[in-house]
Amino acid sequence: MTNLKTRGWVLNALVAAIYIVLSIGPASLNLACGAIQFRLSESLNHLVVFDRKYIVGVVTGVVIFNAIFSPLGWLDVVFGGGQSLLGLLLVGWVAPKLRQLWGRFALNIAVMTITMALIAVEIVWTGHLSFATMFLPTYVSLMLSEFIIMTISAPIMYGLDKIVHFHAAIVRK
Repeated sequence: MTNLKTRGWVLNALVAAIYIVLSIGPASLNLACGAIQFRLSESLNHLVVFDRKYIVGVVTGVVIFNAIFSPLGWLDVVFGGGQSLLGLLLVGWVAPKLRQLWGRFALNIAVMTITMALIAVEIVWTGHLSFATMFLPTYVSLMLSEFIIMTISAPIMYGLDKIVHFHAAIVRK
């Protein structure tokens, strides 16, 4: 039993590490943080469609990346980590009730896109911007960037699953 638990922790540590590595490239181009975010690492959110146990790895990756690389520091840890945790917990709870894999992908895309509202609040608040005038444009830009990354990556993650078998990778009790 210990080996099975260890395997789960190791896989989640790898997911967190992959999240960080995939975020570093866009961070160097100033595209991983701010009102327009193109984090390739957000494609790892789709792992939760296959098994909710990946939530730990994805959220850990978000928290570590934001703690080290985000100019907003601990606030981005709270807001970014919170947005990921909230969205992925919702997907992890609802997705198993959906039979079709593409329905689960669509749910994931919708939830993670909608929950970007938390990141918009963070950016408007920390930038001392007018909530009345800046929330909506900030939210729309974040939604579009998240929607694009998540939509493009869904078929890629589907194809990778045919090779890697994400669902079988994390062993159940």
